[in-house]
Amino acid sequence: MGKSGSSRGEVRTAVVVGAGVVGLSTAWFLQERGVGVTVLDRADVAAGASWGNAGWLSPGLAIPLNEPGILRYGLRTLVDPRAPLYVPPTPDPELWRFLTVFAAQCRWGPWYRAVRANLPLNRRCLDAFDALTAGGVEEPTTAAPVTAGFRSRRAAIGLIRELRRISDSGLDIDYAVLSGDELRDRLPHASSLVRAGVRIEGQRFVDPGAFTRALAASVRSRGGTIRTGVDVVGLDRDGGGTVAHSRDGERITADVAVAATGAWLSRLAAPRGVRTRVRAGRGYSFTVPTDEPVRCPVYLPEARVACTPYRGGLRIAGTMEFRGPDAPLDGRRIEAIVASARPFLTGVRWAERTDEWVGSRPVTPDGRPLIGASATPGVYVAGGHGMWGLTHGPTSGMLLAEEITTGKRPEALRGCDPRR
Repeated sequence: MGKSGSSRGEVRTAVVVGAGVVGLSTAWFLQERGVGVTVLDRADVAAGASWGNAGWLSPGLAIPLNEPGILRYGLRTLVDPRAPLYVPPTPDPELWRFLTVFAAQCRWGPWYRAVRANLPLNRRCLDAFDALTAGGVEEPTTAAPVTAGFRSRRAAIGLIRELRRISDSGLDIDYAVLSGDELRDRLPHASSLVRAGVRIEGQRFVDPGAFTRALAASVRSRGGTIRTGVDVVGLDRDGGGTVAHSRDGERITADVAVAATGAWLSRLAAPRGVRTRVRAGRGYSFTVPTDEPVRCPVYLPEARVACTPYRGGLRIAGTMEFRGPDAPLDGRRIEAIVASARPFLTGVRWAERTDEWVGSRPVTPDGRPLIGASATPGVYVAGGHGMWGLTHGPTSGMLLAEEITTGKRPEALRGCDPRR
């Protein structure tokens, strides 16, 4: 461990900006350490990516986005609105600077650094969820393998190689390669197009919105305050504490402050010396009914689509769209997901879909989250998890609460330094 350098004396109170799974987890684990918390959000609890994501708790598949192959793929499809990775034509110079840095990070050296940085979060992921549910968060997690389906065994090689690389980094992953018939024995919804599969054991899934709301209820029941409709526009040091400034001029003070605002993180973090910028990698999802229940998450890597059992049907999620976080939903992206996933699955009533949603995932250019002290004493950040904010949110909050209350940076957060 190293010294955090951002807290002095005992921390009794904290203001957390952001009522998604990362911010609420940080608040909950601060409460475990005796800190009184106030959580602020400009919209509502689980109003963003914490509601509409796929709901996977999948440390075995939390693979950094900057894998070298994504660059080759992205250059072919970058401006195609039907492609899983899409950047609409835009004059935004900040976005193009971000993408230039991201492209430079799509090499094996930076990718392995991202793998190592995320490794402690993956190892502790499920334990952190168990701590929350044992401590009063009344929404269960469900243990189930993730089953990936492919058109051919050759098509499965890319995922198998990624799993081997992650395993070689130190994360124990239990997986098996299946024939098409073996996969259909376990997943009858797989179509005849699916001729190979990979089954990753030891994973879980959850209803993400319900879990985040249950987490908020637990924070409140333990004496925390959650205020919605409060748009925080600045955080700074004020005497012996910190102050959150709202857009309407209110000042909310505490011993320390945490920015956990997802894709909007840089608005609060950049003025506090966090140089790594976060951009919105927008994902889409919707819900479809199925003729028969689906029992486990389904991954379609060739379509870049994730499917999760959800309220009697399936939640279908996919795409990575680099666009402003508040831009409206683009219906072409939903249609593209349907077109790419439909051939792999049977018994899915695509035309009856509901809950069409778009949300912004906070992406860093180097594949490493930002968790820890900013350059301003008493101001911390937690975010930049990309597609894995739900998977890594609770363990990030647990480790950050340790740093805030002890003044020492956990070794597990070495690779996630916001001031890198």
